Amino acid sequence: MSLQIAVIDDWQDVARDVVDWSALAALGQVHFLHDYPADTATMVERLKGFDVICVMRERSTFDSPLLQGLPNLKLLVTGGMRNAAIDLAAAKALGIQVCGTDSYKHAAPELTWALIMASTRNLLAEANSLRAGHWQVGLGGDLHGQTLGILGLGSIGQKVAQFAQVFGMRVIAWSENLTPQRAAESGVTWVSKRDLFAQADILTIHLVLSERSRGLVDAEALGWMKPTARLVNTARGPIVDEPALLDALSNGRLAGAALDVYAEEPLPVDHPLRRLPNVLATPHVGYVSEQNYRQFYQQMIADIQAWAAGTPIRVLG
Repeated sequence: MSLQIAVIDDWQDVARDVVDWSALAALGQVHFLHDYPADTATMVERLKGFDVICVMRERSTFDSPLLQGLPNLKLLVTGGMRNAAIDLAAAKALGIQVCGTDSYKHAAPELTWALIMASTRNLLAEANSLRAGHWQVGLGGDLHGQTLGILGLGSIGQKVAQFAQVFGMRVIAWSENLTPQRAAESGVTWVSKRDLFAQADILTIHLVLSERSRGLVDAEALGWMKPTARLVNTARGPIVDEPALLDALSNGRLAGAALDVYAEEPLPVDHPLRRLPNVLATPHVGYVSEQNYRQFYQQMIADIQAWAAGTPIRVLG
């Protein structure tokens, strides 16, 4: 067996050195691709020679037209055990095995808290002022005694709640499935959706993207927020109505936003979120940590080895 294995979406050119890929030498050759996603024809041309493709989360969309254009593809391996960018039904119909990996559970909550603190204390503007040869330019906000609203109290939301409690914040939460009892088990107060938005000094989003959550943070919900409040999103961009958010930020109806995710990624060069002074924006790095990458890639290697041995593991779909 001599497989052609592609590790794609390696935008930062780090995959080669995070783990030891030589474990796959007996199975074939590993190639590292650093390109951004493109149209289907370009992706087909780029990937048509590979038997195995390792993808990083949901950076590239593997829909039915792309999968049909890759006749050599036998195994698709993704970081994480959920990937909405892969058409699992189409893969199954084409005889393509899809496998996943576990995730390191601390990377996203830690990035969320970094954004909360940096946005609240105006750290980007202060650091840029210092770098430009100046000194203090503003007045930072406070966290102690403030209210953190959590939209979605799953595993990530619960960790963010723990951080908030250490900082002396009042923590409230809501989602469609959350009950007062389950919130109380995490030391969090359940409130209604409207009260979540209305009471939060900082509102942070931790929902899975679904048809139910898409556009959930719309103009009406943003309108319930205090003009002094801040929105933080490290979940998925489409949960927030981006034009409505831009409108609120541009017209002073929201103090600021700290964002790691967007409706379109990579974020277009001319996008207004790159320029608004009250936006702290990072390029979807919530899961981009050494521990998480190491776990993703080590388990991708194990997935490929198990599949080649006829005993696939962590199968999706």
